[in-house]
Amino acid sequence: MIIGASILSGIILLYLGANWLVKGSSAIALRSGVSSLIVGLTIVAFGTSTPELLVSLRSALTGLPDLAITNVVGSNIFNIAVILGLSALFRPLRVNLQVLRIDVPLMALATLLLWILLRDNSIGRIEGLFLFLSVLFYTFLTVFLSKKNAPLTQSVSNSRGETKPQKAVAIDISLVFLGLGFLMAGARFFVSGSIDLAKVLSVPEGVIGLTIVAAGTSLPELATSIVAALKGEEDIAIGNIIGSNIFNILCILGLTGVIQPLHTAGVDKVVMGFMLGTAVFLLPLMKTGIRIVRAEGFLLLGIYGVYLWYLWP
Repeated sequence: MIIGASILSGIILLYLGANWLVKGSSAIALRSGVSSLIVGLTIVAFGTSTPELLVSLRSALTGLPDLAITNVVGSNIFNIAVILGLSALFRPLRVNLQVLRIDVPLMALATLLLWILLRDNSIGRIEGLFLFLSVLFYTFLTVFLSKKNAPLTQSVSNSRGETKPQKAVAIDISLVFLGLGFLMAGARFFVSGSIDLAKVLSVPEGVIGLTIVAAGTSLPELATSIVAALKGEEDIAIGNIIGSNIFNILCILGLTGVIQPLHTAGVDKVVMGFMLGTAVFLLPLMKTGIRIVRAEGFLLLGIYGVYLWYLWP
């Protein structure tokens, strides 16, 4: 009974948090004249990546650097294969030209950079600083390009002719922070209840760690992208995932590496291949019709199924 209540509470909090975050973010985009894509790539993406940041920092500081790295690798695979896949099933996603030309290639480049840095199974302070400075540059570049190339970053909401919100800006900002708070709480309740349920069903602990816990830190991204897709905010749905993956590599591992150099006994090369492969595969997938359709959503989910099959003990 308690387990069911925990899972149900998590689902409700995730839905409310995602709804408020998307609503507040869309309003901020309209009010400021910045596209929904840019808000999705920055405010929404960085906000929903907070669980990954907290887990990685805590893991590194408590002597578990392996978890700090695998948390990011696992989350990035989950973000593309599962979240984009499910979002496309709910509603085919139109791809913004800036994402196709700039952000996805940069995400693939950041993923390749991480693969290169981990060839010696470590991320030192200098490497961490380079990664962290890179995310600052990426954020500046994203905002700069949104102003310079307005036609490429035109939001879906603006194309519908919506007018700027009449509410006070404080209300929109409050919705964003309230939404993030509910997402964090919802993810915690859902993961806790799911782990307890898995133990009751005698699911091996190794499987629990590789599935429920690994995906748990990505629940805010999952809820936000699905709600955004259902509301027709494709820019936020896609920008949230691309921005989160870039943030996970450059900011989370960068900041963690600066605070506490990361050393690992060895990163699974096949898992790293899945992370790099999904990032690179996303580019031709998006080019077909400049959309991610339902069939491609099923394909992404199938890739994650193969990934889980490989991990299964």
